[in-house]
Amino acid sequence: MSQSTLSTYVSRPRLGETTWVWLIKIVTGPLLVLLLILHLTVNHYLGSTSSGLMTYDDVIRYYQNPIIPAIEILFLVTVVTHCLIGLRGIILDMNPSRRVLSIVTWFLSLLGLFSVVYGIWLALTIAAKGG
Repeated sequence: MSQSTLSTYVSRPRLGETTWVWLIKIVTGPLLVLLLILHLTVNHYLGSTSSGLMTYDDVIRYYQNPIIPAIEILFLVTVVTHCLIGLRGIILDMNPSRRVLSIVTWFLSLLGLFSVVYGIWLALTIAAKGG
């Protein structure tokens, strides 16, 4: 394989993307797939009732295992992070000005922070219902 062909398949940060943002995106992608498989397997096959859906009481009981809220919170953080970095990447493809990119970055960061804080509060509230 020639050097130019090999460089086609090498992932690297794009213009306007820091190395840390790129690294987080690269790490959260595979982690997202693994957590999604775990989430779907546990919620829809192992934790479900005969109808295939969990009732409110099933969910409360399910969240009593301290590992479950931790995994669900990790899943939430991974989804939100990967999604918002991807959305920012799409906006980067439109070649916005530095000012617009700065506003977009702040907006997406605040949206992500709000989403994660709300999701953590919700997971911990559900876990506390059975205690």
